[in-house]
Amino acid sequence: MKNLKLVAARPDCQRSVINVQGIEVGKDLVVIAGPCSVETERQTIETAVAVKRAGANMLRGGAFKPRTSPYAFQGLGLKGLKILDKAKKETGLPIVTEVVDTRDVSWVGEYADVLQIGARNMQNFSLLREVGKSGKPILLKRGMYSTLEEWLNCAEYILAEGNPNVILCERGIRTFETYTRNTLDLSMVPAVHHESHLPIIIDPSHGTGIREMIEPMSLAALMAGADGLEIEVHIDPPNALSDKEQQLTFQQFEDLMVKLRKARAFILGLGSADAPIASESEGKGTRAGKGKTARAGEEPHPFSDAVD
Repeated sequence: MKNLKLVAARPDCQRSVINVQGIEVGKDLVVIAGPCSVETERQTIETAVAVKRAGANMLRGGAFKPRTSPYAFQGLGLKGLKILDKAKKETGLPIVTEVVDTRDVSWVGEYADVLQIGARNMQNFSLLREVGKSGKPILLKRGMYSTLEEWLNCAEYILAEGNPNVILCERGIRTFETYTRNTLDLSMVPAVHHESHLPIIIDPSHGTGIREMIEPMSLAALMAGADGLEIEVHIDPPNALSDKEQQLTFQQFEDLMVKLRKARAFILGLGSADAPIASESEGKGTRAGKGKTARAGEEPHPFSDAVD
């Protein structure tokens, strides 16, 4: 891609690892979880405790919420940031929260460990430059109508200001499909890994907008090679003040984390040099089918007798 001087994949194929309070995004699978919006102190702190217990690495929560309708809940602002700070002190989880205005970057950064740029602000170039100057880790969401090249160029704005700590987040794009809130484009995981050195995480909550789809899409993202997930979790989803249809209950999140750990272990096992490729009881050669060995120079069928 043209004009990507800082974001483009490196000649040595080394990938960036973004350090957030000791958590390495781009090295291990990182899970960011929490409510869509900070509503009350009890709701936020209890959610933080629950997601940490389940294994989350960071806490997300919106204090400023740009919404489609001007009459919808817009967040608690500074009060919300102070609640997030209390949740951090209670759990030790780093805070991920959105900043929407250039004037707010410095003081939001006093409470946040990661500044999130939402989909609607992906091409807010003044804001990108300002967060670039902050030096804080930045979570940059893909715009709902944006191409990969446009997205990476927005990351370039941040790096050009001297801030290399950018985490990309695929959160779904608008297509002709109306069943889901957005179309979660998991092809961006290998695409970003091919074109850039930056880590990429997936937001299946906004990517689908459907609670029941978050688990399968999270597992699919893991299998695609995502560096992490951002998942919305709420103490009482049906009564959430925003995005109630796409927030998991505590139990649903805990169940998902168990499956993610098992899937992660499976993937690591696939990459192990000790993982058997074919049954040793089949004699010489590689299995091409049940009771058969591959002929010289013949590749075995990848799905032959996966389970006997």
